[in-house]
Amino acid sequence: MSEHFGEPRKALIGVAGQPMLAWVGAALAARSDVKRIVILAQDSDALLDHPGTRWLRDEPRVTTRDSGASIVEAIGDTLKAMPAAYPFLLTTADNVLLDDAMIGQFTARADGADVAVALVERRTLEAAYPGNKRTWLPFRGGAYSGANMFWLGGPAALDALAVWRRIEQQRKKARAVLGAFGIGLALLIAARLVTLDQAMARAGRKIGVKARAVVLPFAEACIDVDKPSDHAMVEEILRKRSA
Repeated sequence: MSEHFGEPRKALIGVAGQPMLAWVGAALAARSDVKRIVILAQDSDALLDHPGTRWLRDEPRVTTRDSGASIVEAIGDTLKAMPAAYPFLLTTADNVLLDDAMIGQFTARADGADVAVALVERRTLEAAYPGNKRTWLPFRGGAYSGANMFWLGGPAALDALAVWRRIEQQRKKARAVLGAFGIGLALLIAARLVTLDQAMARAGRKIGVKARAVVLPFAEACIDVDKPSDHAMVEEILRKRSA
């Protein structure tokens, strides 16, 4: 993406006249229940030198933290460094279509969980945008795509991050996932014998956290900007929103 658009930092690629980070930052800053906004990236402060993101430097709730090679480790370190960090909403700079309704519904339904993940069902996306290609996770009753929002509800979330960090460090990731969550759950998912909610509950019990899947009714929630075709699609959606 950076090479295609000639912008060395993906978060600063322009979409409908603004850097991606500015769209996400504006959606979060518009909410009174967002008490702080942490921008976590390699050389994070430089992201606010762009004319389109400079306003974030003047927003009193915004802080920046630099990450190293591991985003999972950086998230864990951030949570440990922040007093009263929880609950913590995690999203990505390419989640450009993020809006108030998505945030509101996700946080309301994730409340009470140690860890929650936002997803969109395949039927929801294809009804609104037929032919759009996403990566789908199949379960009994439906297939789902991630919506780039994660809820870290309390200190127990650090246990889930620790498991993911161990997976991240291993070369054979598939084997590491099986080791963390068990081959039994993997086989049930592969055979589509468990629903999404059942799989999340079993995975949570395996690592000792209360885990929840939040399926959002907004097709746009799972459309991030990962490739040039996504970029064109998101620009068109934003133009229609403005109109």
